[in-house]
Amino acid sequence: MDQIKWKLNTLPKADDNEKQKGIEFLRDKEISKVKGFHESIPQYERTPLVKLENLAKMLGVEGVYLKDESYRFGLNAFKVLGGSFAMAKYMADKLGKDISELPYEKLISDEVRNELGDITFFTATDGNHGRGVAWTANKLKQKSVVYMPKGSSLIRLNNIKAEGAKASITELNYDDAVRLATEDAAKVGGLVVQDTAWEGYEDIPAWIMQGYGTMAKEAVEQLSEYGVERPTHVFIQAGVGSLAGAVQGYMAAKFEDCPITVVVEADKADCFYKSAEAGDGKPRFVGGDMQTIMAGLACGEPNTIGFEILKNYSEAFISAPDWVSAKGMRILGNPLVGDKRVISGESGAVTTGTLVSIMQDESLSELRKALKLDKNSKVLLISTEGDTDPDKYRSIVWDGECPSV
Repeated sequence: MDQIKWKLNTLPKADDNEKQKGIEFLRDKEISKVKGFHESIPQYERTPLVKLENLAKMLGVEGVYLKDESYRFGLNAFKVLGGSFAMAKYMADKLGKDISELPYEKLISDEVRNELGDITFFTATDGNHGRGVAWTANKLKQKSVVYMPKGSSLIRLNNIKAEGAKASITELNYDDAVRLATEDAAKVGGLVVQDTAWEGYEDIPAWIMQGYGTMAKEAVEQLSEYGVERPTHVFIQAGVGSLAGAVQGYMAAKFEDCPITVVVEADKADCFYKSAEAGDGKPRFVGGDMQTIMAGLACGEPNTIGFEILKNYSEAFISAPDWVSAKGMRILGNPLVGDKRVISGESGAVTTGTLVSIMQDESLSELRKALKLDKNSKVLLISTEGDTDPDKYRSIVWDGECPSV
């Protein structure tokens, strides 16, 4: 059985001024505007923050709090937060307005539609992001084109098509599907909505990251309602690193004493872990098919903006085999008596599986000590998706795919 690999963050850091500049766009003042936009969407509801009291007791920590994104806008995943805000911000900029002047109802108005004309939004996705882009484009009365990497789920493809997108599964890996979306958008004057940032393409990824900030802000507010003013630890998953960078950046900007943040990746797409291992401060890429059950994390090229934030602030990088995610799915789907059940998908549960493994596996005791995980720890986890592929979910949770022993 493949083992969990880990590396504490010893990467070279920017000076304090540069570090602060790097998270300026994720400060609470900015994210409040983002959240205001999301709240203007009729389907908006704050997703639950589940207190797993008995799991915390079993693990020997003070608290475990799980943000359950399976409820987000009825789309079963968090991704729509990023795409919807980036698309709205793009339209606001085209109209020369601040996003605070353009709530959802104005954006979908005939007046705005007539002024902007037709826009086709292009993206590449394993499923969740593409569904969010398709859903938003549909609501905005615009078009969307979605490319999926080879091996993608047919159920996820059909969910995207059901939102009105022109969607297909390619013979490419994720990063090459991004390149295809970029090329095809350029041919017709469309807009690429992608959370992978590269030189010359950074505004939209930054807006997507701001969109994810709504979730981080909600979580902090909900922790406060539980009497927790600050989590001591945050475990966050990384694909390209946009979500991880957004959550890390928001926490670093929000709290003078930044929570200890642990970045968790699929071991077949562990570009941040490999970058930490290399230790020179430059990102490393992972190529090939990246065959992992964690389809949402099967990205081999880091977002440049997220990379800088995580390099400067995160405590550790973890490379997790598939069984870690499967274990997390089973734990959340079959909770201890008294804890609430959470249906968490393959990319959503890996942080839970990682936390439990660190607390229970003596071979990881050195990591546990380095992270200062103990009876005083208040740990925030994010389940980024529900059972976005129900057949796969049952195969893992019911039938025992990817056993942990």
